Amino acid sequence: MLRFEVTADDLLRSRFALSPLFELDSLLRILAGMSREKHLPEAWSGRLRPAYRRLADDPAIRAALALHSPRHGPDFLVPPPPGLTQTIADDLAAVRATPPALARHEIRACLARRPSTDPAVLAILHDADVCALLAAALERAWHELLAADWPRLRAICERDVLHRTAGLGRGGWAEAFDGLPHVRWRAGGIEIPRLQVGTVSVDGAGLLLVPSVFVWPGVAAYSEPPWPATIIYAARGVGALWEPAPPPAEALAALVGTTRARLLVALDEPASTTQLARTLQLAPGAVGDHLAVLLRAGLLDRARSGRSVLYRRTPLGDALTATASP
Repeated sequence: MLRFEVTADDLLRSRFALSPLFELDSLLRILAGMSREKHLPEAWSGRLRPAYRRLADDPAIRAALALHSPRHGPDFLVPPPPGLTQTIADDLAAVRATPPALARHEIRACLARRPSTDPAVLAILHDADVCALLAAALERAWHELLAADWPRLRAICERDVLHRTAGLGRGGWAEAFDGLPHVRWRAGGIEIPRLQVGTVSVDGAGLLLVPSVFVWPGVAAYSEPPWPATIIYAARGVGALWEPAPPPAEALAALVGTTRARLLVALDEPASTTQLARTLQLAPGAVGDHLAVLLRAGLLDRARSGRSVLYRRTPLGDALTATASP
């Protein structure tokens, strides 16, 4: 069991972040068969594996994967994210900026744990421009495997953060952690039973909390630099992502229209126009128009949260959605 010892100062300094490169790294490990507990649904696997096979012909992609072992990977290829606005371009810039001596040190350590005999892979890993070569390969992998789906996946993670920050405001960190898979709050500490034995004092620096899609159904954590004390957990709603979305109930769609019915169903948790557009793969302008109609009909209300305006169903919207659902 891994336990993070936290104080009141740690909780005040804890924050959420998103890591596009962690998602890509996790997806590559799944496709390479390196994550035994994680599997893609058949539809996702059938769609992504042909692209992965093409990418695996690239020695630089194989070099990035060669640095992984079941429990370890190179820190410089997955830099810690600073916040919720992190983009893949930010992550790749951090990889390219890795000091060469640090990259060489981590590469030697990774190859000591899992040696490679592939000459093309070793040529990449021993190249003086290894960071730039690996970053370019990961950028290609991003565009081949994840770029098209990322807006929808990001929206899932952002909605998880909104849910947990709302819980934090209502009941403190105990409520914010409630329902977080494989993580429990106990006696002033945060425990992850599935991970390695040890106790880590956060020492007032706060926790970094990162919702993830591809960590599902497990959990990950960092307890050593360059990452701060970090928990990477499965975002709420990930399980439903893998299942084909059922059409909105026929009666509800007949009453308000298919798109407005989809919006009502999607608003089981508050969300912004942008998040709904990403989740449902609709144009933001069209979403805004439909939300305005539902708002005037009394099925939704809205409230500002920071820079975002969040929409949520009213009791009338809840009743209508529940009554019309199968």
